[in-house]
Amino acid sequence: MTQQTHEPRSTTTTSTATSTACGPTTPATKASTPAPDRAEPAGGAAAARAPRSALAPPFPPLADPRPLGEHRVWPRTFHDRLTAPLPGFRALARFAREGAVRPAPEALADIPRIPYAPGPLPSVGTRTLAVTWAGHASWIVRAGGLTVLTDPVWSRRILGTPARITPVGVPWESLRRVDAVVISHNHYDHLDAPTLNRLPRGTPVFVPAGLGRWFLRRRFTRVTELDWWEGAELSGVRFDFVPAHHWSKRTLTDTCHSLWGGWVLTAPDGQRLYFAGDTGYGHWFARIGRRYPGIDLALMPVGAYDPRWWLSDVHCDPEEAVRATLDLGARRMAPMHWGTFVLSAEPVLEPLTRVRAAWEKTGLDREDLWDLPVGGSRVLE
Repeated sequence: MTQQTHEPRSTTTTSTATSTACGPTTPATKASTPAPDRAEPAGGAAAARAPRSALAPPFPPLADPRPLGEHRVWPRTFHDRLTAPLPGFRALARFAREGAVRPAPEALADIPRIPYAPGPLPSVGTRTLAVTWAGHASWIVRAGGLTVLTDPVWSRRILGTPARITPVGVPWESLRRVDAVVISHNHYDHLDAPTLNRLPRGTPVFVPAGLGRWFLRRRFTRVTELDWWEGAELSGVRFDFVPAHHWSKRTLTDTCHSLWGGWVLTAPDGQRLYFAGDTGYGHWFARIGRRYPGIDLALMPVGAYDPRWWLSDVHCDPEEAVRATLDLGARRMAPMHWGTFVLSAEPVLEPLTRVRAAWEKTGLDREDLWDLPVGGSRVLE
């Protein structure tokens, strides 16, 4: 399997400037994590504390923004972007032998203790970065005057999993407007058709390469597909699609037919947010931090990691999420991807306790760990 460690070339797609009306989660088998590129040092705690004026410029320089709604032709598969092989016969046999990956009954006893504190969305201005956690990987991000949803899932249940164990933290009716949506990949806990069907079909949607046709079939008219390291702009806010250690699958026949990744949102005043989507730990984080210096807040997955032999290549554990935040050079971290859907075997409160302990060990300011309750908000002026 080819491991992509380079920037994708522009020749991977063909495009025109014409504006268009434009799964079940099976993790990868355990493989060794690729070593970080020594030529691109990790951000680390020093970078997290550095003033914005002292940061190195992006390397390599950012590409010019792509046109919104651009029609593009993509490869049939993105298997060459995998950083670990997909499960083989032995892994599948072991999975079948050991049964479903769910917590023991006693590990579910703490569900009532999962922090849940819904409140009104904070009032913000155009120079304010604010986030509200609706649960799992769904955030309401306010940046540069825009309201952006990440991987919106407002459904009570998704295919293949039990119903959510905490209610959605933000009532849909409280979203006065949605200026844009970003999608990390096509797994059902990140791409939820019933939720997206609630949106006006003219809502701008930013999606990974190869996923645009899913939205076109549902009559969305402002769909922008991006490859890794590409960006587009909406009302002065830049949306960049960046690599992740993950994969994609939604049906029996579409494995890796669309790309997967995270998003970097940069406001006109330079405030910058990183949304990881789903990812294991690996070399991409240092590269993202080098190319997008000065990340103010990293929204990092910390759950769905046990057993490690099955999930380590595609889902960070809490300690790895903190390490990835340091690699990014991010100033703050907000944990996500826990306390909503039971997707794996760890006790339901363990991600929170472990990420707090891991953050304390770094020596970083406790205030910079935004461990929000479901429904909670934080504002960065």
